[in-house]
Amino acid sequence: MARRKYTVEFKRSAVQLVNQQGYSVPKAAKSLGIDAHNLRSWLKTFSDEEGMAPTGEGAVAAELRRLRKENARLVIEREILKKAAAFFAREQS
Repeated sequence: MARRKYTVEFKRSAVQLVNQQGYSVPKAAKSLGIDAHNLRSWLKTFSDEEGMAPTGEGAVAAELRRLRKENARLVIEREILKKAAAFFAREQS
């Protein structure tokens, strides 16, 4: 199976689709006919270039994804702390 080569312009336009137009990585990858792992790699590669940072809908979507991920982590941490508090309360009795 031969590896496909993509032009730099194609990669940049794919990154802009996610960062500026607010598409999710899987949805953008599917519409472009590429693997989502490739697109994630390109996002990391081109993130430092000028004009490639998330803006508009893409920035809002990126922030929303980040906050949802953080919220999920905090919910799990809270549950762990509740269980630990209950465990130590039983130990004290």
